[in-house]
Amino acid sequence: MDTKTKINPEKLPLHVAIVMDGNGRWATTRGLFRYKGHERGTKAVREVVEGAAEIGIKYLTLYAFSTENWKRPETEVNLLMKLLVSSLKSELTKLTENDIKLNAIGNIDNLPAPAKEELLSVIEKTKNHQRMTLTLALSYGSREELVKTVKEISVKTKNRLISPLDIDEQLINNHLYTHNLPDVDLLIRTSGEQRISNFLLWQIAYAELYFTDVLWPDFTKEDLYKALLNYQNRERRFGRTSDQLNE
Repeated sequence: MDTKTKINPEKLPLHVAIVMDGNGRWATTRGLFRYKGHERGTKAVREVVEGAAEIGIKYLTLYAFSTENWKRPETEVNLLMKLLVSSLKSELTKLTENDIKLNAIGNIDNLPAPAKEELLSVIEKTKNHQRMTLTLALSYGSREELVKTVKEISVKTKNRLISPLDIDEQLINNHLYTHNLPDVDLLIRTSGEQRISNFLLWQIAYAELYFTDVLWPDFTKEDLYKALLNYQNRERRFGRTSDQLNE
């Protein structure tokens, strides 16, 4: 019996988020330029997106480019942006065939014009798809997101559009980049690193964390299914006791 057949379709996480780590190490261990790792990583993206849609995941969010990644060498950043454009162009047909809606979070105004234009074009062309929402976190940093949110709410409070007493979790949610997404149920990070790296800090408050040594370019549907099976074998209590869950 393979891993996929062991997964209970009635107990899938609604929202899976992935920190796609290890492209550079994958390339350097093979004596290749780092860019080749990023190139190979796009194949893993395609396979995992297909696998998530096939098994019934409704929301999949991929950490594609962080606010900190702008600090990388200019040559690498430029290559990554070109790879983003080419990937968006080549994957539009697949997204359409699989009824997948593309979404993006982050400060996308910081993206180069060609990347931003292609991104918005694919988002528009897939906006009515319903099988799964694929979100790319681009120029995204959770602390930047929270600062933006605090500023927006502060301005509204100052202008008396809202009262300080109106500020609650829902109001904060409404001002996040992820306002149209549910909280994360399962966060996966590849490459053996065990940290969050400024990703969806608010949204993963009760997420299950899954770390694997597999480098992202080698991550397959089978690895995704192993993470989902591990998730289903955990007890999610949300502050309650096991006895309360069984009542």
